[in-house]
Amino acid sequence: MTLFIQQFINGLSVGSIYALIALGYTLVYGIIKLINFAHGEIMMMGAYFAFIFVITMGMPFAATLIFSMVLAALLGVAIEAVAYRPLRKAPRISALITAIGMSLFLQNLALVVFGATPKVMPQIIPKQPINIGGIQVGTVTIVTLVLSVFFMVILDRFIKNTKPGKAMRAVSEDKEASIIMGINVNRTISITFAIGSALGALGGVLYSVAYTQIFPTMAVMPGLKAFVAAVLGGIGLIPGAMLGGFIIGMVETITKAYISSQLSDAIVFGILILVLIVKPTGILGKNEREKV
Repeated sequence: MTLFIQQFINGLSVGSIYALIALGYTLVYGIIKLINFAHGEIMMMGAYFAFIFVITMGMPFAATLIFSMVLAALLGVAIEAVAYRPLRKAPRISALITAIGMSLFLQNLALVVFGATPKVMPQIIPKQPINIGGIQVGTVTIVTLVLSVFFMVILDRFIKNTKPGKAMRAVSEDKEASIIMGINVNRTISITFAIGSALGALGGVLYSVAYTQIFPTMAVMPGLKAFVAAVLGGIGLIPGAMLGGFIIGMVETITKAYISSQLSDAIVFGILILVLIVKPTGILGKNEREKV
């Protein structure tokens, strides 16, 4: 039972990172119906930003986190303006191909700038285990869970209670009607990309602190798993992204602990196939009828 509780806590920690990244996918999809496959690479860039701030300036963890999220938000806005905005009225396949191309571009840019050799993230969070009822919980796990839940709650309040958040909800429902009502759609989409990218950077920093290594392709697998989490919970739905992230984290951790570490990825992607067959809209998604 102690081992199970330990793995349960580890699963929550990993799942919270997946949930943060999945929120970026689901925010962008909810607004412009685009799967931003470059989102994982924004997570990677966020980790590199944190590494630079810590190594060159010796910033503490809180300042490193804030500056990394701000730079990633600016990067996300720039990507939207340069790569996606010109294709706003193009077929969806064009934007999808562009997203894949942007993903590869960011990977290769990081490879040229930082090199292929993995960087070791300094220990900016003291890794001292805390004994809670006979269960060892690392400080990194606690910080990851607290920060993830905190920013998820902040995002939920932002979407529901602020004017930009209400504009985002309106644009996701009906873009044309939003324009008629005086909503600046371009600015709303830019805000969406900024928020999603900042959350991706947060996930990247926490991931690099937990696993210590940073390299250009580090976000490929976490990005795909976060996408699975978004689809599982219901892509386009913020609660769905959170739920899906925690479920995928739990499944991956429990599989590694009790079945096989080699099968964990296969089981995670098997869940994606199963969801697409049984309930394509995800756990919290609803089927919508479209008039032809």
